[in-house]
Amino acid sequence: MRHVITALNRKLLRDLWNIKGQLVAIIFVMASGISSFVLSFGVIDSLELGRDIYYDRSEFADVWASAKRVPEDVKEQIQEINGVAQVETRVTFGATIQVDGMDEPATGRILSVPDSREPILNKLHLLQGRMLRPDEEDAILAGEPFVIAHDFVLGDSVDMVVNGHKRSLKIVGVVLSPEYVLSMAPGALFPDDKRFGVFWMSRRALEAAVDMDGAFNDVALRLSRGADLDEVKSRVDTILKPYGGLISYDRSEQMSNWFVQSELDQLTTTGTITPIIFLCVAAFLVNVVMTRQVATQRVQIGMLKAVGYNETEIAFHYLRMVMVIVTLGSIIGLTAGAWLGTGLLNLYGEYYRFPDLKYTYSVDVMILSVAFSAAAATAGTWIAMKQAASLPPAEAMRPEAPTEFRETLLERLDIDKFFSFLSRIVLRQVERRPIRALLSSIGVGFALSILIFANSMTDSLNYMMNVQYDMGNREDVFLSFVEPRHKSALEEIRAMPGVLRVEPLRDVPVKLSHGHLNKRTGITGIIPDPDLHRILGADLNPVDISGGGFVLSRKLAELLGAQVGDIIKADVLEERRPELNLTVSAIYDEFLGIGAYMDIEKINSLLNEGPVITGAALKIDPNWTGPLYRNIKLVPSIIGMTIMTKMREIFETIMDENMMRMMAVYIVFAGFIAFGVIYNTARIAFSERSRELASLRVLGLTKGEVAYILFGELAIVVFVAIPMGMLIGYGLVAGMVASLDTELFRMPFVINNDTYAYAVIIVLLSVLLSFYLVWRQVDNIDLVTAQKGVE
Repeated sequence: MRHVITALNRKLLRDLWNIKGQLVAIIFVMASGISSFVLSFGVIDSLELGRDIYYDRSEFADVWASAKRVPEDVKEQIQEINGVAQVETRVTFGATIQVDGMDEPATGRILSVPDSREPILNKLHLLQGRMLRPDEEDAILAGEPFVIAHDFVLGDSVDMVVNGHKRSLKIVGVVLSPEYVLSMAPGALFPDDKRFGVFWMSRRALEAAVDMDGAFNDVALRLSRGADLDEVKSRVDTILKPYGGLISYDRSEQMSNWFVQSELDQLTTTGTITPIIFLCVAAFLVNVVMTRQVATQRVQIGMLKAVGYNETEIAFHYLRMVMVIVTLGSIIGLTAGAWLGTGLLNLYGEYYRFPDLKYTYSVDVMILSVAFSAAAATAGTWIAMKQAASLPPAEAMRPEAPTEFRETLLERLDIDKFFSFLSRIVLRQVERRPIRALLSSIGVGFALSILIFANSMTDSLNYMMNVQYDMGNREDVFLSFVEPRHKSALEEIRAMPGVLRVEPLRDVPVKLSHGHLNKRTGITGIIPDPDLHRILGADLNPVDISGGGFVLSRKLAELLGAQVGDIIKADVLEERRPELNLTVSAIYDEFLGIGAYMDIEKINSLLNEGPVITGAALKIDPNWTGPLYRNIKLVPSIIGMTIMTKMREIFETIMDENMMRMMAVYIVFAGFIAFGVIYNTARIAFSERSRELASLRVLGLTKGEVAYILFGELAIVVFVAIPMGMLIGYGLVAGMVASLDTELFRMPFVINNDTYAYAVIIVLLSVLLSFYLVWRQVDNIDLVTAQKGVE
């Protein structure tokens, strides 16, 4: 037995050395599939674990509610609600921040903290400095993102306009909050750390600053296990309604958590579908390659049987070859996946402010990816080995004969005379083994498809940005007011330097209901036929809102199960909180967020209010931005300013540093797979036909003619694979777009022609490189050795 094992081991080493080029290609195909799988799932698991640990340690609340002004003793009524375990009341208020060296105004949110203890809920995580001392009036804690964006240090002062009064507040501590894992201004779609910050003040100091002594305007609740969430929210709403309370909300609607969860859902989609596709493609290719690789050793298998080895010993010999490939591919794939995953997680850590964010090595994911690849490779090897081993030794030692001797399709159609004899040899070979040729084409097609799939994300994002910011939201600046104002405020804005055009906006917070479905969002009132803030239909033409129509975004209509003509109940979440019944007049497509629109005069009329506005869209002269921003800073009633070009830059940066970097990794993996597949296809084709090609050389064919026969078959495989790969890529992109249909944003289905061209060029370059590497072996064929065909 020792002699047997030693002999087979020597053969194994010789086999591995003889196919070292193919071995490297197969290993990298497998490593690419495993690496993408481990990378994606590792990042997702790490983010979810970091979030859950942070929420648990900080006592993240379950329910929140806001109101105008609520006496502090109302807290006892909330505490008595069945299912409420803890209650934390506080004061919150908006502020305008004036930062030296920054023309445009920044905005902030100030929250109170208890004077003599740490918060019960939503505990702050101190990064630098100290916590507030009791009754400190001019000291604040600052959120880390804003501090980093402006290079503040402990002891620096921040100038703020709070409740119409300018104050200079000293930073004594830098903190993180579970409520602001992503720090975003109200109504914003993306974090802008330079123009929005979160701060914390002593409860008594903030009460005095905003005239809230002995009262609160915000409350957070932690529920006991098994509590009825909807019942608790209903009771809180009833208690706070006399005090101007808004509808309470839970974690699923808390802004920061909602965005974090939406991003995780989106990442789960892209990070699940893509690596599964890669892993399946890699497994399929390894299966095909190993099947054909073992099939090329048919003669050796016959000889092993002839000298006394049984099928089990031969099977384990070839399985050891598979295990070498699986082991090396797994080591490279797992190592690369963990390394890339750590780097990518660090990028996410710049946006998701979790105190302890570490890459988690998911053992289950690693085992699954390795087992899946090993099973595919083993299956391919086993099938080919059993087919060869089932033959009698004498028959197995002979080269495999053509399965059928009959006229080819070209001969039956009587068009073979139009082809040279070399072309007829190529076409005859393909026709007599169509399954093998088809599998090779499918393999190359998959490699092409994942190149199309990875690059199409850039096409979709560019299209989305162009439609959203160049055709839809064409304003340069968006202003929002502290309170609704008379539309005459537009004249004050219009008189500011650099303002070319102004359009009024009216935002109304609402809870929309249709049947048993509901969604908390807002209705935006705009003028009919606006030039700046426009609503676009599927044909990219403006949607008409004249005549009092109520227009919903497609995603919002889906969430409500609504269609054109349906009546939507709107519970207004401000002032007298009236209930409106609105008929859907149109549904439009929007890529970012979910929205609803009406004629501004109509919505004001339904609310029995005069011509009031809550914001304005501005078109400005780019040469006057400095003076304009300085003027806006001096208007206390303006609480927020969004610069659309900055928002576009932020979105593109987020996409580039998160999704697009992951796509770049996938593109590299796709390139490895494309080359690995094509090279192995060419190399195995040469191994299978080396004896035949040598015979043709002996009969007088030149090296060029022999290469034509070999590469002609591969050219047909690639020719069939290109349209096949385009169709598969089209389907993969369509599936990805359908899965990325979330409340946060929807990915449009766009594949530019240059994306198809880029993928085809990569495949063709892989073909040329593979042909060159194989041609070097064709050029060096030893005619005597090749004719022998056996070891």
